[in-house]
Amino acid sequence: MNSWGHDNNAVLIAGPTASGKSALALEFARKAGGVVINTDSMQVYRDLSVLTARPSAAEEAEVPHRLYGHVDAAVNFSAGAWVADAARMLGEARAQNRLPIFVGGSGLYFKALTRGLSAVPPIPAEIRDAVRARLERDGVEALHAELGRRDASYAERLKPRDRTRIARALEVIEATGRSLTDWHREGLRPLLPPGSFRALFLAPARDVLYARIDARFETMLQAGALEEVRALAARNLDPLLPAMKAHGVPALIRHLKGELTRQEASEIGRADTRHYAKRQFTWFRHQLPEFEWVAPEDARVELGTVTPT
Repeated sequence: MNSWGHDNNAVLIAGPTASGKSALALEFARKAGGVVINTDSMQVYRDLSVLTARPSAAEEAEVPHRLYGHVDAAVNFSAGAWVADAARMLGEARAQNRLPIFVGGSGLYFKALTRGLSAVPPIPAEIRDAVRARLERDGVEALHAELGRRDASYAERLKPRDRTRIARALEVIEATGRSLTDWHREGLRPLLPPGSFRALFLAPARDVLYARIDARFETMLQAGALEEVRALAARNLDPLLPAMKAHGVPALIRHLKGELTRQEASEIGRADTRHYAKRQFTWFRHQLPEFEWVAPEDARVELGTVTPT
């Protein structure tokens, strides 16, 4: 086994959306006797299989896949909850002598895995609901101003209209009596400390990646993404929930309401996904420099699934 094998505790495969991560992880898991562990914040939701490009049932049957579609869309799933799940999967893989292969595009999840995470306790539902009600009643600017009074340093880091993060910061203060700034000083230890893993970041050429994103979104629509979103919309969930903000969901809901044509909704979904891919490049470059950047066509050689010619 080469340096990507069992002499490491884990292998990490990251990259922007539509870069070929899942296929590479599956191929490597076959060769290395590995278990594929989802490290994508949207692929955890069972309600969004097509629209998040989750591995197919046939692919999941080939090698063990973990943490895919195990969370209901009504749950405000967090990086902390994912770390707790990932810790169990890591223990299971080691007990079975399988190589854990973490694959996905969520930079915060990878950072939590390798750098640790602030130990914020769960927020009671009644506090979350109360803050969300105030957000709707008073507006995001009023809550941002309140956050500025209660946690000035954190408020300065947020955009004044960042509804989700402003609400989250106030929920933490209401629930714990401490600010996120304070909580971030006391973190959970990483599951994978330095030296215990190897990490790849797939970095396709931008024009190639964006063309793949556009083509894949249309393929998703043809494969049932709209029906998936229709079922999700029928649940009348809080629009601030993570699953309700998955790329393509808000625009497709507007289409179902008659506010957008199918083409307009598709264009918005594709544009949102391209912008997200751009942010993924930036995040990994600045936040996780330990990842080795490689072109997707070279990754299979790097992992030893094929022999270089």
